[in-house]
Formats: sequence, structure tokens, C-alpha cells
Amino acid sequence: MIILLSTFVLSGLFCGLYIVFARRWHLVDRPNERSAHEKPTPHGGGLPLLLAFCVGCILAAPWGLDYTWLVIMTVCLMVLGVVDDFRDLSASLRFVLYSLICMSTAAFLFRMSLQSPTLFVLLQVAGLAFALLWALNLYNFMDGIDGLAASQCVLACVGAALLAKSGVDSDNYARFCLLLGVSQMGFLVWNWAPARLFMGDAGSIPTGFLMAGLAAYGSISGELSFATWAVLLAVFITDASYTLAWRLFTGQAFTQAHKLHAYQRLSRHWRSHRRVVLLVMGINVIWLYPIAWATHQWPMNTPYLVILAYIPLLIGVAKIVKLT
Repeated sequence: MIILLSTFVLSGLFCGLYIVFARRWHLVDRPNERSAHEKPTPHGGGLPLLLAFCVGCILAAPWGLDYTWLVIMTVCLMVLGVVDDFRDLSASLRFVLYSLICMSTAAFLFRMSLQSPTLFVLLQVAGLAFALLWALNLYNFMDGIDGLAASQCVLACVGAALLAKSGVDSDNYARFCLLLGVSQMGFLVWNWAPARLFMGDAGSIPTGFLMAGLAAYGSISGELSFATWAVLLAVFITDASYTLAWRLFTGQAFTQAHKLHAYQRLSRHWRSHRRVVLLVMGINVIWLYPIAWATHQWPMNTPYLVILAYIPLLIGVAKIVKLT
């Protein structure tokens, strides 16, 4: 508890100090036609957030190799995000580097199975690499209004920590999830609407990767199933996936930045970021948490429970997409 509290305080402190220097050095995101904010706001808040997370991990050491690898890759993505936030890396270069990190992480997590590789194992590695790549992009897509990305991470990580099975590595798994959650909570102090600091690619990309990595490791180690994580993150997965599919189906230039996600449409319709975030939090606590618990308690019914979790979300997103 002391380490978790220290990580939360450090995250809030680091983010507060970062705002001071960001304003002094003019490291701000200025509003444009795609922005959801109306005044210049410091961005790149993923840097102090994840620095606090890394300090917390050091304080809570030792960790196994899998956790250490995830942290190292997260730091690499954070550095790439910082460079991209302030220098605008090309999309092709980002894709190549992200793909290499995701592929190497998938191979590392399946390293024991790869000692005697089969076609099924290779397909699992490729599938996990794709899932990691989609998750980091998905989280970047969903980081568009104040408080949304950070609050979703906090809720998912707390839920995962509470549901982690009792096993040899359970304490470490729950602790790792909570360290990520409290570091995001410290950032959320500054990102809650109206935001004084944005996460930027330095935070959204590593966060999406890290949660997908935790889902993969939890499934492989038996701590928490991938399906349970899919339920905990169902709001983000539904919105991002549905919007991408809809844009592809309608022939839009899906690689271009836009403001067509359900959460963006709803925030404009309600003229409020806070109301949308509170709605998402309510959906997580009232609807998704019980279903995630059920997938954990009755794994034989997991396919039906996952479908149950997603059906109302898909219906809701389909209705919201019709809003201007």
C-alpha cells in the first residue's frame, strides 16, 4: 500500500512539474479543427506518468522476466511517443517500430512454446503480435477527450487486480496492475475535465500496449483470462473497432485523423467531456464488472458472457454513430 500510494503521489507530482516546464517551453497542443479542446494545453503527459510507474516498479522489485520485458518495451514506446509528440514521426516509421516491438513481445511471452515450434504456436505468436499492435493503436484512437483514457485504464487495472487468481504469481500480477492504475490516477488529477494536461502518444500508445501485454501474460500464466480483459476493456474495443469497420465499409480514408468515434460524437452532442467519462465509468462498474467476474467464476460460459457484454455496447455505438 505504501508503494502504491507513493506511486500515485509521484505521478501527480511529476505531472504537475511537467505542466510548469511544458508551458515554459511551449510544449502545448494548440486547438485545430479536429481538437476537442478550446485552448492551448500541455501534452506529452505520458512521460511523467510512466516515469512514476517505472519508479513504482523499481520500489516493488523484484519482478519476473515477463514483467521486466513489458516495462522495457513500454519505456521504448514512451520514448517513441515523446519524439512523435514533438517531432511528428512518419506513419510508416511508427508502424514498423511498433510492429517490431509487438512481434518481439509476442515471441518473448511464448518463448517456452517456441522451443518446439508448431504451426499452431506460430499462429498464436502472430495473433498476439497483431492484438498488441491493435491495442496500442486502439488506445491512441480513444484518447480524445478529457479523462477518458486514464479513467478506463484505472478501472480496468483495478478490476483485473481484484479478479486475478490465487496462484504463485498472483500477488505480483495484481501489484503490477495496480501500479499502472495508480500512476494513471495521479495523471488523472490533471487530466480530469477541464484538462490541464494531455497524455499524448507518449502515454496512450504505451498504455494500450501494456494492458494488452498484461492480458496476454495473464492468459498464458493462468492469472487472468484474455476474455476477462476483453470484457473489462469492452467499451474501448467496441467503439474503436466499430468506428474503424464503419469507415472502411463506407469507403472513408480511414488512415486520416477524425472526430467520428462514438465518444467524440456523444461529447459534442452533450457538450460535455465529463458526462461521457462518467457514463463510461458507470458502464464499467454496473455492467462490465459483473460480467468480467462471471467469466472468471464460470469460464465454461465465457463465450456467451463476452457476447452478452458486447451486444448492448454495439447497439449503443450504432445509435450514437448516427449523431452529427
